[in-house]
Order: sequence, then structure tokens, then C-alpha cells
Amino acid sequence: MISPYADCASARDTAARFVAEHCPWADLDAVQLVVTELTANALRHTEGWWRLRLCAEPGELAVELDDSEPAAPAPRKPDFSGGGGFGWHMVQSLASRVEILPTRVGKTIRAIWYRQAEAA
Repeated sequence: MISPYADCASARDTAARFVAEHCPWADLDAVQLVVTELTANALRHTEGWWRLRLCAEPGELAVELDDSEPAAPAPRKPDFSGGGGFGWHMVQSLASRVEILPTRVGKTIRAIWYRQAEAA
């Protein structure tokens, strides 16, 4: 999925289909919230392109968002009067691990979920 051909809603829908097919064990609500926050931030804070990738390996799901903005997201104090500041904190708390990787033309934000071991 590459901008400007998609928005937050289509990114969420794509994530839902991917999770259902490849990682039904994943918390779909958490994945969709992270996808929404990452794409909304890319739309809001990036002047160029962005690309969403969903990757599944045995026991692992990764949501990767590449964008043309080299600056890493900066956590802000949440503003309960409507000024935002909640998204980056949500991304970090919903995923098992979050990585920010600089690229030659911007950055990649990678949110990872691990499959929990089944109880015996």
C-alpha cells in the first residue's frame, strides 16, 4: 500500500484482511489502532510519500510504515482538551516492540507482535 492511493480506513481494512489470513492469533484491535496511528501521523507529518507493509513470520507479525520524513516521532504530553499527543504512546504500548530505523530517504517505524505460547 503506497500513498497517496490509500488513507487510514483502507490501511485498517488491509490490515484486517492480512491478520485474518496470516496471523489470526494477533489482537486485531491493537493492530488496527497501530496502523491507524502510523498512517494518520504519516499523513499529518510527512510531506512526501509513505508505504505500509505487513509481514508475517511464524509467531511474529510486523507492521512497517516507511515514510519520507527522517525525524523520529517525538512523544508529546497528552492534551485532554483536544490537542492530541496520544498516538505515539498508544503505538508503543499496544505492540510488543517498536523500532525506528533510519533509511536513506526517511525512516521505517516497525511495530512487532509476538504470538504467545499456547497453554498446555
